[in-house]
Amino acid sequence: MRILLTGGTGLIGRALCQHWSRQGHALCVWSRSPQQVRALCSGARGIAQLQELDAGPPMDAVVNLAGAPIADRPWTQARQALLWRSRVDLTRSLVDWIGRQTVPPRVLLSGSAVGWYGDGGEQWLSEDSAPGNTDFGSRLCVAWEQEAERARQWGVRVALLRTAPVLAAQGGMLARLLPPFRLGLGGRLGSGQQWMPWIHLDDQVALIDYLLQHQDASGPFNACAPEAVRNADFTRTLARTLHRPALLPAPAWALRLALGEMSVLLLGGQRLVPQRAQAAGFVWRYPELSGALAQLLQKK
Repeated sequence: MRILLTGGTGLIGRALCQHWSRQGHALCVWSRSPQQVRALCSGARGIAQLQELDAGPPMDAVVNLAGAPIADRPWTQARQALLWRSRVDLTRSLVDWIGRQTVPPRVLLSGSAVGWYGDGGEQWLSEDSAPGNTDFGSRLCVAWEQEAERARQWGVRVALLRTAPVLAAQGGMLARLLPPFRLGLGGRLGSGQQWMPWIHLDDQVALIDYLLQHQDASGPFNACAPEAVRNADFTRTLARTLHRPALLPAPAWALRLALGEMSVLLLGGQRLVPQRAQAAGFVWRYPELSGALAQLLQKK
């Protein structure tokens, strides 16, 4: 297949490029730094503008994972504008390009996030649940998905990936947690009772590939492991895997003071079930947190 990726130099994108290059697919990555793509993305071709593809053969699939990091700094007005441009506006440009193609791609797999649901409290959340729409992160995801859905008017199959925090041996959430936890300075966030969905990087890559290959996979999919855990459970499991204590909780008031509205990412949660992926027959390699962390940390 000929596959166009956005966000190809990110954590998930690089893993996808390795996976698909081994399968023999031809990969193009739309990037602000196209000269770095070949080294970072397993030999993929980097492009600075979508128009560079117009003279070549049509794309079979588009995988849209672009977006500035959402959790690395507080959501100031300027930061919110950047996050919006890098997700909603970029997806709009991508879908407009798809609409101009004589032969559109057969499928668009477009990123979203579990933040679509906002803080769901104790409610079980499936893909049929309502959006949160109470914080910036939820509104961002709703608008992001709406832009991707426009591709359907040209006969493109659209699958939306509501991705949980991805656990990986290098990078992502785990890389930020390991230094304090290894020193015995980790702990729960706030009460620790908030639900904390997650997914192993290998399962994220496998799920994207599964949805790409299955022609009836359409609409939203919760990209998370089937085991639901609270933040306190996650904290204990990580500390136990590292053979360290976890005795220093971060008070909710301190997180709200330091992070403002962005604190919902840490103090809110989603009791998520990957209902549609399960119904489609997808099988997880790492369905339980203890096994996922044991596998990842043996590499560290």
